[in-house]
Amino acid sequence: KREPDARIDLHGMTAERAHAALTGFILRAAGRGDRLVLVITGKGRVAAADALRARPGVLRNAVPHWLSQAPLAPLIVQIMPAHQRHGGGGAYYVYLKRQR
Repeated sequence: KREPDARIDLHGMTAERAHAALTGFILRAAGRGDRLVLVITGKGRVAAADALRARPGVLRNAVPHWLSQAPLAPLIVQIMPAHQRHGGGGAYYVYLKRQR
């Protein structure tokens, strides 16, 4: 029911660029005292010709892993798939800890 305090759209980025952008975004959001942020990854699509070479949903699969590692893990309470109106399976809600 709560609207996200901030959002970042990572889809279309390389994994390396997305990881750096996500890290900076979460650190800034936590520093501002945001409690809920939306991370849009996209669902990941693979053309039929690329199906054997590509891994669908690279960012969608990587984001929870990145959030569970330092330096972000200590800032996070919970990660949940977003509601359909916020991107559904192509986005995550990230609940941040209260900063003291």
